[in-house]
Amino acid sequence: MLIKNSKKIVIKLGSSTVVDPKGNFKTKWVTSLIKDIKKFKKTNDLVIVSSGAIALGQNYLKIRKRKIKLEMSQAIAAIGQIHLAGEFQKLFDKFKIKTGQILISPDDTEQRRRALNVRRTFDNLFKLKAIPIVNENDTTATTEIKYGDNDRLAARVAQIIGADTLIILSDVDGLYDKSKRKKIIKTVTNVDTKIESLIDQKKNMYGSGGISTKLDAAKICMNAGCHMFIGNGKTNNAIRNLIKNKTYTHFIPKISNLAARKKWIVSSLNSAGKIFIDQGAAKALHSGKSLLAAGITKIEGNFNKGENVLILDQNNKNLARGLSSFSSIEINKIKGKQSKEIENILGYLSKSEIIHKDDMVKL
Repeated sequence: MLIKNSKKIVIKLGSSTVVDPKGNFKTKWVTSLIKDIKKFKKTNDLVIVSSGAIALGQNYLKIRKRKIKLEMSQAIAAIGQIHLAGEFQKLFDKFKIKTGQILISPDDTEQRRRALNVRRTFDNLFKLKAIPIVNENDTTATTEIKYGDNDRLAARVAQIIGADTLIILSDVDGLYDKSKRKKIIKTVTNVDTKIESLIDQKKNMYGSGGISTKLDAAKICMNAGCHMFIGNGKTNNAIRNLIKNKTYTHFIPKISNLAARKKWIVSSLNSAGKIFIDQGAAKALHSGKSLLAAGITKIEGNFNKGENVLILDQNNKNLARGLSSFSSIEINKIKGKQSKEIENILGYLSKSEIIHKDDMVKL
């Protein structure tokens, strides 16, 4: 299942898989990965999401400090990114495989128009038989607007391009249970509180993620109808070993009939605000209706028209996620009111639905 029946595959490489403890690019390991990739490249579209730019930049600049201020890490990333892309290109060229570099910021995936542009770039690279090498644009990202890890970035890329499979190569064999023997959980069909209780907060020297971010990635993939695997990338020929040994955790996607637009909505990394609704509105949502102003009791956060928001019931339970047709300022004025009153209250003609059913996904 790892590769079989997958037409589009995303492979995410953690920092520890491509950079050794001294900060050097792991040429031998990446070469073995490319040998694995070459076997199925002819029949698959492939994307690599790779960490390691900051680690390589630190090594090049001979900076050994673990904690670096954001503005300095951005400059280091700018230097390291050139080295990372260059190392990949040199090795892939030896196997006559073309590569292209894509640096992505959260706005590129969280804004619909830009997400569609990103998809088109990937599609055109596939037509050119090139493998996109993706990383977060750390040179401009801030703590407020960044993925924070490449696990979630890889999952968002997988969702946007309609990938069948995401393989996360890390320094662990998969998701471990809580027994003394630390057994690998082979399959996960739902990321519930029981699965989230297995989160280990330990991080390696270079990584910014951990199991927590991998579970976030799994949620995105599962909602998008994409299989996700977590496996060990420390040994050479990592893909071949995963297929041979079957040592990994497989997150099985939900059967998804959602349109691409709705997959994008439900996979959003965060929300700009919250809309709380009464029991009647909650019942209407469950039956597939749009959200009207009359059912809204309160809102939280400041957001603009078109931004992604969460819809909650009176018990603070997440019911749906959707794109608001009104700003938070407008909703505060019309919440609890009938649709026919909206024009008089706002002073201009607008939509009657706060969130249209076509712009909403139930959770």
